[in-house]
Amino acid sequence: MFPDRESRRAEQYARAPLNELLALLLRQWKRPLAGVGITITDADAAALAQAMVRGTDDARLPALREALTSLVRESHDVLSTYGLTFADSLNTNIGDLSGWETTADFLALAEIKSNAELRISTGSALLVALGDRAFAPALTALVERGVLDLDSAVAKRVLEYPWHRGTPSQTD
Repeated sequence: MFPDRESRRAEQYARAPLNELLALLLRQWKRPLAGVGITITDADAAALAQAMVRGTDDARLPALREALTSLVRESHDVLSTYGLTFADSLNTNIGDLSGWETTADFLALAEIKSNAELRISTGSALLVALGDRAFAPALTALVERGVLDLDSAVAKRVLEYPWHRGTPSQTD
């Protein structure tokens, strides 16, 4: 049996250079970050990711950390309106949630839930890479659910990397 496309990509992510994975995540965050006044080009994403992996300073990192923290917390708040933590959400079938009656309602709820999960998983990976271990439990939840997908592959890589920084309160 051939592995599915996502499993093959997850295996590639498990072997890819971490700075490239982080740059990819940062590029995915361009629009949400622009919404809070942070503009990131592809070159910026690569440079910021390299700084994270090497543990070097970059004047843009504190603002990036602050914006990501706010956006990830906002996504946690979205899930909490449905009575879910991030870990609960990962293990909850969209059909098991209340609050929808029509197909359109169901699709809207599915989009809200999946967007919140994606922002939490990718944002937490970036925040741990920025030295904030307070977001590591979200990554642990991804890995512990035992599903080989892109989010869990990135989470595992970030959790296993020997980060040079502590939490902001330890370094600022």
